[in-house]
Amino acid sequence: MSDAERERQRVTEAVRRWRAASASAAAEASVPPPSSTSPAGGVEDVDGGRAGLYTPLDDLEAGRDYLRDLGFPGEPPFTRGVQRDMYRGRLWTMRQYAGFGTASETNRRYRYLLGEGQTGLSVAFDLPTQMGRDSDHPLAAGEVGNVGVAIDSLADFEVLFDGIPLGEVSTSMTINATAPILLAMYVAVARRQGVPPERVRGTLQNDILKEYIARGTYIYPPAPSMRLCADVIAWCAREAPAFNAISISGYHMREAGADAAQELGFTIANAVAYAEAAARRGLPVDRFAPRLSFFFAVHNDFLEEVAKFRAARRLWARVASERLGAKEARSLALRFHTQTGGVTLTAQQPDVNVVRVALQALAAVLGGTQSLHTNSKDEALGLPTQDAATLALRTQQVIAHESGVARWVDPLGGSYALEALTDRVERDARAWIDKIDAKGGAVAAVEAGLQSAAIEETAYRHQLAVERGEAVIVGVNRFQAADAGAAMPVLRVDEAAGAAQRAATARVRAARDGDVVARRLRALGDAAQGDGEALMPLILDAVEAYATVGEISDVLRGVFGEHRRG
Repeated sequence: MSDAERERQRVTEAVRRWRAASASAAAEASVPPPSSTSPAGGVEDVDGGRAGLYTPLDDLEAGRDYLRDLGFPGEPPFTRGVQRDMYRGRLWTMRQYAGFGTASETNRRYRYLLGEGQTGLSVAFDLPTQMGRDSDHPLAAGEVGNVGVAIDSLADFEVLFDGIPLGEVSTSMTINATAPILLAMYVAVARRQGVPPERVRGTLQNDILKEYIARGTYIYPPAPSMRLCADVIAWCAREAPAFNAISISGYHMREAGADAAQELGFTIANAVAYAEAAARRGLPVDRFAPRLSFFFAVHNDFLEEVAKFRAARRLWARVASERLGAKEARSLALRFHTQTGGVTLTAQQPDVNVVRVALQALAAVLGGTQSLHTNSKDEALGLPTQDAATLALRTQQVIAHESGVARWVDPLGGSYALEALTDRVERDARAWIDKIDAKGGAVAAVEAGLQSAAIEETAYRHQLAVERGEAVIVGVNRFQAADAGAAMPVLRVDEAAGAAQRAATARVRAARDGDVVARRLRALGDAAQGDGEALMPLILDAVEAYATVGEISDVLRGVFGEHRRG
């Protein structure tokens, strides 16, 4: 027997003795094991009788190969991070998602946050903008500026980014069905500042598949929507190579009730669909894959969330290489933005949300995020106030500058429990990808309702666990307080903002050259009738003539139709 075999036998016997003693003690205990808020149930439900303890034997049983499965930061499979020195060289980008009322109001908030140390902008758009309706459309009544900034034309973007140097600031835009229009506006404003497209930096969400799965702000049917997504990816690869043309989002699926493995599996499957759509445009995968970015939620099950991010990097590296044929290391490196879990915030005792957000933000950092938004404590009640948004930003700054964790590269790597969790999340996510492939891919699975049905089932099981008290939510089903949240100030959008926005849009229509707008919209409609012509340049032409979001969207509605969920 070799020394290694003798050591394994010695550890095996010691573990067997410990677990036997632990099982005996547990049988006599009257206190139940700690609960998990994870819809998947948490580690105690999947640890195979380990009593929460992992050992070197688990590494051996898993057949884990260090160089193949973990490796080094900055090298495939990127399990331990996409940069060699991670935050030792550069901190993550601190973004605070913001937008409300009019462009001028939101511009003031942006300037304030940048002055307070925020390092990137993240734009929230109101529902009419997301749905391709101008603020004076009848369906926009009561919604203008409520959940984001109202944008009707290039004139609004000029106000939104007034005094903000777009050659220096990275901007993330959470927009999907109307993503090409808003990107065109951003590029046009940058040009007016003397910043060419090749110098603009930021991220466009542009992920329509998750809208059909979990969120609902789609306009057109899946096929033409995928055409628009691929068109943006191709345009950015040629004209704006420093801009991330799509942010493939698991966040909204997680918020709808998906567990960690579903969030990861559905997101990677969607990424494959987008990559294949771009490849059909004739783009080599290594031309656009380095600019694919991802967007994940981070929830309360701390170690599971850290493991999810590490599993995401490894899974994408393997899928991009084995399935998409990517060769360059940059194409295999999954870069992602993280937002703390909005659905985990409670209206009861909202101050407790500060604790939740801090734990979630720390998990995102220990998981190796490239960009982070921390929710404000009052977001279960309304739009974040300036004070609450500042506190959320300070949470990131304390982690970055006081906790010391930024000094370490993947500091939790090698933890027996964490590596086992990383394996488990990757395995379960890959199982979901296999189910989607069996349906014919992500688009076909969306049309069949596979992902939506799975999320609904997971959300239902989790809600039952909350109602039964099996999953503890502090302040909701345990540790309640009578005066929870009673005195919390709530930001309300002034109803006059809608009237002001409608008046501003009317002035734009009166001042622009209507003949030029009509010609450019007609050219866009003619091009949309075919299959091959790129639409992004024509959308940019229309935007620069001050055609509105609603007008451009209506032209495409006339060609593509509208999607109705069955």
